[in-house]
Amino acid sequence: MPVPQVADSFTGQVNRITLGATPVSSVEDRNGGGTRTKTITVGGAKNVVYGGSFDDAGEKPVIAMDVLDSKPQDWPDVLAEQYKNVFDSPGDWAKKCVQEFGAELICLKFDGVHPDKQNKDAAHAVKVTEQVLRAVGVPLILWGCGNDEKDNAVMPKVSGAAKGEKCLLGTIKQDNYKSLTAIALADGHFLIAEAPLDINIAKQINILASDMGFPLERIVMFQATGALGYGVEYAYSIQERQRLAALTGDKMMAMPVICDVGYESWRAKEAKLADAPAWGPAENRGPMWEAATAVCLLQAGADIVRMRHPKAVDVAKNFINQIWA
Repeated sequence: MPVPQVADSFTGQVNRITLGATPVSSVEDRNGGGTRTKTITVGGAKNVVYGGSFDDAGEKPVIAMDVLDSKPQDWPDVLAEQYKNVFDSPGDWAKKCVQEFGAELICLKFDGVHPDKQNKDAAHAVKVTEQVLRAVGVPLILWGCGNDEKDNAVMPKVSGAAKGEKCLLGTIKQDNYKSLTAIALADGHFLIAEAPLDINIAKQINILASDMGFPLERIVMFQATGALGYGVEYAYSIQERQRLAALTGDKMMAMPVICDVGYESWRAKEAKLADAPAWGPAENRGPMWEAATAVCLLQAGADIVRMRHPKAVDVAKNFINQIWA
């Protein structure tokens, strides 16, 4: 007779959020219709990963694949090879990620608008947003360039171009949250609240957005993500602590979590360095670096994982399907 397992009991729960708006789901939405062919629901965990019953696990984590608004200048050949035929068309790039690689979300990252890169304008960002919306039916993540001044000028236009689609929009920060919070509220989107690896700052951003009238149930948290070998232990620890805070009833920490695995993994020299025969073939090493990072953070409780290489995506999906049966 099997020995019964004893599971810790928690009083809290991670918020469930549903991204994307289909035409049917948006009929009664005050912001107007959506054009997505599917929605994605994340969150809902009532226990830690591996803890409790299957009912406590919440929704399955999902993979978002990165699509950049313009051709990247710094991607290693092993990664760039996967997209070389679609770099000039973000719409085709997004379609490839969904149809060939199984992306459940598309993260449209506006790297090209950054002043230190290609310094593209808002009109470019709107055009790319509309192109990707037409190309795929999955929900979108709309992620700014990281420069506060430029994001304040560009992201409101991007938000308006996707109004009614219930996208995940970001990021808001402790010192730069008012403009994007107001826009997301007006356009019916969800927000990404960004913080360094600091639980107190993460909580403060959620409070600031809430004070502006933004519903806590429409916020996803993002803390700086460490890649394998580059601080992943600390990133794991912070993710685990914030998940425990949510499960013990802290409403200001009960948001689903997104991790930026692809970007962090592929800037590690072990992943991108081609001329290192002692480390093994680069075409295997890079995807393994990204996959191992993703699996690590999924075990800490990540709900959405941003990824880039299709081989790494396959590994992460296989892990998800085994644990969230």
